[in-house]
Amino acid sequence: MPIRQNLAVNLRRLIRGHASVSAVCRALGINRTQFERYLQGQAVPNKATAQLICDYFKIDENELYRQPEIEGQADEYASLRQKLYENMVRPPSPAIAGGTYFTYFSVPGRPELLMRSVTFVRREAELVTFRRVTRWAPGDGQGGARVPGNHYGVVISRLNWIYFNGINSRQTSEPSILALQWASISEPVLVGKAIVLTGSGPAFVTAIMRQEVTRIGKRRAMQMAHIVSFDDPGLDQLVVSLIREGVANSA
Repeated sequence: MPIRQNLAVNLRRLIRGHASVSAVCRALGINRTQFERYLQGQAVPNKATAQLICDYFKIDENELYRQPEIEGQADEYASLRQKLYENMVRPPSPAIAGGTYFTYFSVPGRPELLMRSVTFVRREAELVTFRRVTRWAPGDGQGGARVPGNHYGVVISRLNWIYFNGINSRQTSEPSILALQWASISEPVLVGKAIVLTGSGPAFVTAIMRQEVTRIGKRRAMQMAHIVSFDDPGLDQLVVSLIREGVANSA
C-alpha cells in the first residue's frame, strides 16, 4: 500500500476519538482543505507538519506511516493468541507434583561440570506453572544477587513428554524450554534435553530433574543452585550415574 494511503487510513483511525475533523484541524493549526488531502490519500505532510500531528496524537512517525491493520485482522490475532494460550494449558495436565526440584544441565564444553538450578513447581488444578533459578556461583545468605537465570513459565504434557516452557525475567529475556520424560528406573527422575543460552547462542544439553524431598527451605535451595563439579561430595550421586551411564541421552 502506498505511503499516502497508509497515512490516510491511520489518520482516519486516529481522529475517530475526537469531536470532529474541524476540531482536530483547529488544534493543529492546519488548513482543513490541506488536512482533507491527507485523509483522502492525495498528499503527505512535510516533516514539521508530520511532527505536529504526531505530537498531537502522542504517536511516533513510524505509527503515522506504517501499514495499517486489515479490517478484522486485530480480532483474528486476538483469537489466535487465545487459541495458542488454550493449547498451552489445556489437559492433559502434566504428571508432576508441586514442590521444589533440582534441575541439572550439562555445561557445553565443560564435561566435568554441571549446572544445578532449582525449580519451584506450582499446581493450581489443571494449570501447572514454574519458576527456575540459575546461578553461576554460591551467593550470600539472602540467596545472592548473581542470578543470571530467573525463568517463569508453564508446564505442559504431550505424548508422555513434559515440557517446561518459560522466559527469563532477567535482562537477556531469552525463551527457554526443557523436554523431559520419567526415567525407566525405580527412582522418580525426569531426564531429557534443554535449550540453554551460551556465549555463541542457544545450545542443546542434557537435562535431569529430581524432586527435593528433604524439605529444605527455599533460601537454602537457591543457595545450592550454582555450577558444581562431578567430584563435589554434595552432588546427587544418582544424577552423576545417569550422566555417566548415558541414561539421560537415551530419553
